[in-house]
Amino acid sequence: MPRRPRIHLPGVPIHLVQRGHNRGACFFTEEDYPAYRAWLGEALKKTGCALHAYVLMTNRVHLLLTPPTGQAVSQLVISLGRRYVQYINKTYKRTGTLWDSRYKSSLVHAEDDLLTCRRYIELNPVCAGMVDDPAAYPWSSYRANGLGQPDALLRPHALYLSPDRKAQARQAAYRALFRSELDKEALADIRLALNQGRPLGKGRFLDRIEQMIGRRCEVRPRGRPRKIGRPDVTEQQQVLSL
Repeated sequence: MPRRPRIHLPGVPIHLVQRGHNRGACFFTEEDYPAYRAWLGEALKKTGCALHAYVLMTNRVHLLLTPPTGQAVSQLVISLGRRYVQYINKTYKRTGTLWDSRYKSSLVHAEDDLLTCRRYIELNPVCAGMVDDPAAYPWSSYRANGLGQPDALLRPHALYLSPDRKAQARQAAYRALFRSELDKEALADIRLALNQGRPLGKGRFLDRIEQMIGRRCEVRPRGRPRKIGRPDVTEQQQVLSL
């Protein structure tokens, strides 16, 4: 069965997950995390992607970013992966692959699901039992988003930069989101969207994306797909109206 093509669109946030090969480690010592961050920073500048949230776990990486072009995501993954693997192989005198061959990704409807996706990403260390509070984990974006600590990797999404709130109030509101557990249905939706490579969102958001790519992309039970007409406006025009 052929692999389902990934959906990357300019200006639309995307949740990306890359795992260690066979779920093995991709970070071996504390020194590896800042090394990865350095290569990530270079890749973000090179591709123009805006990073909103991230977490670096022992055997996986989660990134939430907005690309300027449809090709920028793949370019970032290739550039970052090549440099980091070279560093790991040289440092630990190893050979062979480090990552699973295919990263997972899903588009995210900013208005409805961006904050939920950020919570999912930054709560990974808590869910894994590594810490009791996301602020206790040093290798994620939570300290920047929730506590206001500087992080040169991040470029806040417009929805986070609420015009009616000052920075301290915005951070307090963000921390309040983490006082309760993630809804089980929302958690299942995020994981299913990633596993199927489908967008995370509903309604008008999905309809517009399906029109743009000319095929069905909603996470649904298997069945006869509904027909999608060819888009009659350019991709960029439709992205701006999402």
